[in-house]
Amino acid sequence: MKNTLIVISLFIVYCCGNSQNSSQTTIDFDPSKNKKVSITAFAESITVKELKEYLYTFAGDDFEGRDTGEPGQKKAAEYLKTQYKEMGIPSPIGKDDYFQEIPESYFRGGIKSSENVLAFIEGKEKPEEIIVISAHYDHVGIDKNGEVYNGADDDGSGTVSLLEIAEAFMMAKKQGLGPKRSILFLHVTGEEKGLYGSRFYTENPVFPLENTVTNLNVDMIGRIDKNHEEKEKNNYVYLIGSDRLSTDLHTISEEANKKYTKLDLDYTYNAKNDPNRFYFRSDHYNFAKHNIPIIFYFNGVHEDYHKPTDTADKIEYELMAKRAQLIFYTAWEVANRDKRLVVDGIKKKEE
Repeated sequence: MKNTLIVISLFIVYCCGNSQNSSQTTIDFDPSKNKKVSITAFAESITVKELKEYLYTFAGDDFEGRDTGEPGQKKAAEYLKTQYKEMGIPSPIGKDDYFQEIPESYFRGGIKSSENVLAFIEGKEKPEEIIVISAHYDHVGIDKNGEVYNGADDDGSGTVSLLEIAEAFMMAKKQGLGPKRSILFLHVTGEEKGLYGSRFYTENPVFPLENTVTNLNVDMIGRIDKNHEEKEKNNYVYLIGSDRLSTDLHTISEEANKKYTKLDLDYTYNAKNDPNRFYFRSDHYNFAKHNIPIIFYFNGVHEDYHKPTDTADKIEYELMAKRAQLIFYTAWEVANRDKRLVVDGIKKKEE
């Protein structure tokens, strides 16, 4: 369905002429005909409608709270695999195998075997350099009273945003527009149990960590926290870690937002003395430990955090789409720039 829409969008962008798109980054689409296409045509394929359709399924009761190693989590993994296959995005592992298996012996506390879900778009010029976009797809399951913890925001919001971002990149690739570098869409398991899935990946990487350019980690981007409840404050997203290892990455993120999404970028939780220690509490940290530049996208904790009331009807879909588009624009620039990100941050041991 969306391939038809994107062709129409590209036609409209071309016909409208450069005067209406002078503020947008354009990339040669058909040099022989001197046509241009804006990357906004791809970013705008990340829609409220499709995010909502994905999330009402993914955060529904049928997935039983997606507890690590349990049937609901297995069903969620199969669902993600099905979506990538339908989009024509392959696995980096090979053939029909989208799962990086994690044995039961890797976990503690009686957690059963589980799996990360991986999909991959190969770069056309620098395929060995990898951008990892991640989100955890597990949650905390069902309580003793039979109540399902749907985890719509945590982290259904990040999970389905990855699907939309992946589709936008795949559309661009089908139009002959890159990316130059490869992109790995990494859905990790076991985050709620102690960042197990991302730790397993970084200890058993499908691609060498030295070739990993950045990790953009998406964990809770569908809600508004108490610090931003006023209407004039709720066009925001928290960014954590963007400037800790690479000023290049931080600058790219800032410029992408200034040019396209115009969100208020809140760095409150990026402070080194942040008592919440969010920098250490999601999957990006297992990449940062290896000196891989990261950004953690986050909306803050809200009243439904880790409660059965974290449901799909409470998501701010317009805002969520805008946040996902910022991630797409940032990833696009990192993937298509001439030079790899410079890692110029000073690594300090933090307790």
